[in-house]
Amino acid sequence: MKIPNFSMSKTLSYRESGVDIDAGDALVEAIKPFARRTLRPEVLAGIGGFGALVEVSKKYREPVLVAGTDGVGTKLKLAFALDRHDTIGIDLVAMSVNDILVQGAEPIFFLDYFVCERLDVRVATEVVKGIARGCEIAGCSLIGGETAEHPNAFPKDEYDLAGFAVGIVEKSRIIDGRSIRPGDALLGLASSGAHSNGFSLIRRVLEREKPDAALMDALMEPTRIYVKSVLKLIDTVPVKGLAHITGGGITGNVPRMLPEGTRAVIRRGSWPRPKVFDWLEQKGNVAEEEMHRVFNCGIGMAVAVATEDADRAMHELRAAGETVSRIGTVEAGPAGEPQALIG
Repeated sequence: MKIPNFSMSKTLSYRESGVDIDAGDALVEAIKPFARRTLRPEVLAGIGGFGALVEVSKKYREPVLVAGTDGVGTKLKLAFALDRHDTIGIDLVAMSVNDILVQGAEPIFFLDYFVCERLDVRVATEVVKGIARGCEIAGCSLIGGETAEHPNAFPKDEYDLAGFAVGIVEKSRIIDGRSIRPGDALLGLASSGAHSNGFSLIRRVLEREKPDAALMDALMEPTRIYVKSVLKLIDTVPVKGLAHITGGGITGNVPRMLPEGTRAVIRRGSWPRPKVFDWLEQKGNVAEEEMHRVFNCGIGMAVAVATEDADRAMHELRAAGETVSRIGTVEAGPAGEPQALIG
């Protein structure tokens, strides 16, 4: 590494080295009102300290903590290209809270990590406003995070994000898929689009084809957060298993909730597939099998329930604002064979 030849008489500052402490302080002050709106009663001390204090609600008798972390991936590249930073924070929250939700956990708090080459307070504020909005949708508190400048060690005018969610589930109500049996019904909750997965492939397609503004909006649509509707469902219907359709697509994620000796048989065309996926398949010349193992293809969350509970579960989900379809069934499956078949 080449070391600059500074004169010993020159007075140096952190700002001249590429880190602006004043900008960081300004960002903290700018985001406090948005974080404050997300606070739950359990939060004792949030943004501003070295650590955040959160107590466990007395409503839990045997509380189990469930933690998850994720990022947004190369969807950020589209945000940079379009200079659109107001919803990418929703994606960040969604990827973690949807993950811990599948075990029946109620998200309690969220922290973020924002790293950039040089802090742009306007951009960072937009991002964190989105994070706070995602927390409001999920019903969890944004209790803090970390902002870091990495001068000369990070791409100029870019940033990266990581998120960390912690939730609680009653030990007796953990959802782990062990009760799933052949004959159970599989329901699919509609996605809002590509969510935050498969964007390395999406960007390759965009190198070949230029979509119109409406399609670009569809690609940037933030990840749907299923927390409130699914928690309501869990309170009213015995839910056997849940799968967040994230990286790995439908065929990679549905098997994650299934016990050995079972497989999901999913009916092609049993749910409405957003046009953005048709465009990606056609313009990118992507095989259908590859589509199913990369993208959610219109299903953001899969739910396994007993057949006799399927209609009631669909009614509850629709009443909570979800678009839901009966997408398949669970069958017995020989060991060593794929646990998700689409046909």
